[in-house]
Amino acid sequence: MNQVHIVAGPFTFAARLEDELAPKTSAAFRQMLPLQQKLIHVRWSGEACWIPLGDLTVNFGLENATSYPAPGQLLFYPGGYSETEILLAYGGVRFASKLGQLSGNHFLTIIKGGENLAQLGRTTLWNGAVDISFSLSDDR
Repeated sequence: MNQVHIVAGPFTFAARLEDELAPKTSAAFRQMLPLQQKLIHVRWSGEACWIPLGDLTVNFGLENATSYPAPGQLLFYPGGYSETEILLAYGGVRFASKLGQLSGNHFLTIIKGGENLAQLGRTTLWNGAVDISFSLSDDR
């Protein structure tokens, strides 16, 4: 199954793993499920939130990489110039860190609930971190 259930604060989303475009990233993410983290607003990238994963080591490089994800696209940055992270775009984004522009693997796309992305972004911007969880749809 390639559908992921996401709960972020009070919002629920359904997302599709991009198995064909980012097979190694999707497989690695699937191994991390179920996943519970904190979602915080970005500092340099624009209208996005991120999940810092620190020194997590992953066994994939760049695939289906972009610096400009569309709203509802999630990027997995495998580390290197900045820490490993997942980025969730809710508006205009130029993915970056304090060292400059980055590229991340577009591996997950929100297919239901996207109308709540902007409110999720505003919530994290003005109220701070929210809990976020990911699970395979058949795990619920």
